[in-house]
Amino acid sequence: MKYSILVLAILMMSCGRGKKYHDETTAAEPDSPLVADILEFQKELNASYKDPETSPLPDRYRKDFETLDFFKPDTAYVVKAKFVRTPDAVPFLNPTTTDRKTEEVVYGIAHFTLNGKEHQLEVYQSLGLLDQEEYKDYLFLPFLDETNGNETYGGGRYIDLTIPEGDTLVIDFNKAYNPYCVYNKKYSCPLVPRQNYLRTNVRAGVKDFSKD
Repeated sequence: MKYSILVLAILMMSCGRGKKYHDETTAAEPDSPLVADILEFQKELNASYKDPETSPLPDRYRKDFETLDFFKPDTAYVVKAKFVRTPDAVPFLNPTTTDRKTEEVVYGIAHFTLNGKEHQLEVYQSLGLLDQEEYKDYLFLPFLDETNGNETYGGGRYIDLTIPEGDTLVIDFNKAYNPYCVYNKKYSCPLVPRQNYLRTNVRAGVKDFSKD
């Protein structure tokens, strides 16, 4: 979401939740601190989409907006990855959904097990953000998986991360969200590099957006 908020700022200069797990009056107690954290993320994301100052939604969708469509929180999708830094990586220009390109560098490779299989993902540092204090520890993880085009957006999803102190990186796929261009085509969104394709179903995080 942090990356999408940046996209919103860029747009001003140029240019996600579904099912509720409790009713409106009696909130169910979270099963664990991890679940509580996921539900808080969902609450905050919904609030940002409802707020006209931060929402990527056009007015016609935002005026009746209540929640994005989420997969049910699942702690199996909170993984501890071995994080191998890549200090010699060469910066590159990553294409977006428009003619704009973002300058990225592979900050490290995350190695982890998910759904019984070994995977790895490149984790990026956005060089265009380094002059902003709030982004000095920010890492960007875009990824594709086998739910894309069916349950989730075909172009993949994003996760915001923070530079870890050691060689372990916690990745919570329950916090995967859609690029802003899913909701509004006026946004310019970084494309997910093909090497960040997970050959498994990631049924966690924000689902695809239905405009019906």
